[in-house]
Order: sequence, then structure tokens, then C-alpha cells
Amino acid sequence: MRTPRRFAVASMVVAAVGCVLAASSSAAQERPRPREAACSTSVRGSHARTSCFNPYPDADRVQLHVECARWWDPDMDSRRVEVGPAQHVELDERCWKEIRKAWVTHRRR
Repeated sequence: MRTPRRFAVASMVVAAVGCVLAASSSAAQERPRPREAACSTSVRGSHARTSCFNPYPDADRVQLHVECARWWDPDMDSRRVEVGPAQHVELDERCWKEIRKAWVTHRRR
């Protein structure tokens, strides 16, 4: 009678250890989301503007990039601006003619 009880206890211990290991490995695989300022970018004709707000306690550095549509129109990059905690910044850039694409890059300090 002791053997079935020992087997049941041993199998429950093995199952519990397996659950703990599985939970810890799945938690270790989750990557933390980057804490970047939230930016909204708009394009109107030859002008691009982005508005960024940083809700996090760490500073973020943002930069607006503009790719112009015409081959002779140089692409533009704004200077990198630091957005501190609970701060708001706006960046502007332009092309001579149309804008093909505008985007923001982030760099943590």
C-alpha cells in the first residue's frame, strides 16, 4: 500500500516542479517593451511635423527624418531633441516639394 501513495506524491512533486519551471521560462522569454516617447507625425504638402510626449521617468531622445519625393530635393533630419519625463516637444522639417515619407527615431540616454 505504501508504493502507490509514494508514487502519487512523487508524481505530484514532479508536476509542481515542471509547472514552476515552465512558468519561469515563459516569463524569461517575454521581452520588456521599450519605454519610448509617444509621437504623432503629420505631413501636409512639403511640411512634416511631429509632436512627442514622454510619460516615462527616463529621458528619451527623438529625431524627425523626412524623405523627399523628388530626386533633387535633399532628405532632411532634424536635430536630436531630449524629451524628459512628462515633457512635450514638437519638431518640424520640410522639403522644397512633396514629402515621400516622414518618421521618428528614438534613442535612450
